Amino acid sequence: MAKIIGLTGGIGSGKTTIANYLASLKIPVYIADDAGKKVMQKPEIIDAIREKFGDGIIEENQLNRAKLAEIVFKDPEQLKILNSIVHPAVKEDFKDWLNKHRDADYVVYESAILFESGNYKNFDVIMTVTAPLETRIARVLQRDNTSREQVLNRINSQWTDEQRVAKSDFVIENIEIGLAKQKIDEILKILSINQ
Repeated sequence: MAKIIGLTGGIGSGKTTIANYLASLKIPVYIADDAGKKVMQKPEIIDAIREKFGDGIIEENQLNRAKLAEIVFKDPEQLKILNSIVHPAVKEDFKDWLNKHRDADYVVYESAILFESGNYKNFDVIMTVTAPLETRIARVLQRDNTSREQVLNRINSQWTDEQRVAKSDFVIENIEIGLAKQKIDEILKILSINQ
């Protein structure tokens, strides 16, 4: 069975860039956020979310993710409720995906909330991607149609870099991508993953 590398980092840290680099090295990568978006389109998940958050977050039988984000990233209790609906569905989806990649030496599970979800306990190795706060904010503002306040709400709903680093096996500082890739190559050598 494949060993699982948990890859995490706060919003804007560049963990998806790191995940893409790992994928380019032929290591299977599961992006939990993409899986979450996919499972949130399932009718039974939409119904469960509608039941908890009301009809205001539904437009043309689809979730209005922006409205939902506005609610959950301001209120930790609401975020817990949403996660209690979505996380079990993502867990099942990952089990199916892992089964398809069971012959790989290692696979990567990328998630911003690896620690918050408790999922990290299921993995063999944890890598955390870090970047300075202002760099992270600038990246998200450039990437998403959002405000600084909304980015800070999301950052504040997640663990701090210090909390993540304390529980991680490896830390990748992602300020300059060339140096970050070099660090990953070093980690892969330590893990003896053939490139």
